[in-house]
Amino acid sequence: MEERAYWLAWSGISGIGPIVLQKLQQHFGTLAQAWGANRVQLGQVAGIGRQTIEKIEKERSRLNPQQLLEEHLVKNPNFWTPADADYPCLLQEIPSPPPVLYYRGIVNPEENQGITPTIGIVGTRSPSEYGRRWTRKIAATLAKSGFTIVSGLAAGIDSEAHRGCLEAGGRTIAVFGTGVDRIYPKENKALAEQVLEGGLIISEYPAGTNPNSRHFPQRNRIIAGLSRAVLITEAPHKSGALITADIANDFGRDVYVLPARLDDEKSHGCLDLINSGAQVIPVEMEQLLEMLGGIPQLDLEKDSSEQLSLFETTASEVKFKTEPEPVKTPDLEPELARVLEAIALEETPFDII
Repeated sequence: MEERAYWLAWSGISGIGPIVLQKLQQHFGTLAQAWGANRVQLGQVAGIGRQTIEKIEKERSRLNPQQLLEEHLVKNPNFWTPADADYPCLLQEIPSPPPVLYYRGIVNPEENQGITPTIGIVGTRSPSEYGRRWTRKIAATLAKSGFTIVSGLAAGIDSEAHRGCLEAGGRTIAVFGTGVDRIYPKENKALAEQVLEGGLIISEYPAGTNPNSRHFPQRNRIIAGLSRAVLITEAPHKSGALITADIANDFGRDVYVLPARLDDEKSHGCLDLINSGAQVIPVEMEQLLEMLGGIPQLDLEKDSSEQLSLFETTASEVKFKTEPEPVKTPDLEPELARVLEAIALEETPFDII
């Protein structure tokens, strides 16, 4: 029986989330082996207590993994599990990889293998003209340079990131907090169709799943996990984008922030990130490309490890080579310019929120 059938079956047991699934897989070697484990063996797995074991035994008795897989393929033919070769390798690195990842659109194998670099761009749902303009400019520049843009198709900054990328002829990935067949917000239906023409929509929720506020923070971890670095272009104090930045930092991804006016509440979250040590997005796009590791030149005849030599990459940490020159900052008020002069711009660890 296919290992992916067991990933699907385990994910169907309530209370067994991505972190516990990863512990089961690491302890037993495969989820197929874990499926046949007895109470004593399950009790040896960290994080699994008596109540969880009782729930597992009850659910296993009614689930047939192979039958579940066959039935699931009827409604959801396109999905990956960590057991599949095409599962995005960057998600394999995070502590809570989605046990099932549904997709719709055009798959790029080099992207999933980590050869084509991916950059996340997120921010507020109610951006200023400044935030919209710079988001589109940044997304377009990165797209023209060979980066895939990852965002969440939300209103505001996310939408501008996708649009800027598409207008430049680039490829973009939209991560949903719904099923891949449910467009949210509805106003972005046309944009979603444009994404699908050359890109991808992905979600850890099966077809038919409607919007749920609890899903979107979970969605944010996928955006962070899929991205080699995350750019926050505009965000107030309370913003889902700050959650994404926090997660990205935990995952070892670099976080870059677009500064703005001190009196603009829409950017106060960005100022918080800068004060915490996030790197500042420079006004010169060539300099941003240098900070991200250089313009990627893909040569599929080369070994994938050589392709990844553009980046300093390990299984536990993804970190770009950065030797930033003095940073020029965009359209700043004199007060903010003086603040930024006092902030060290070299890469430093930081805690967010």
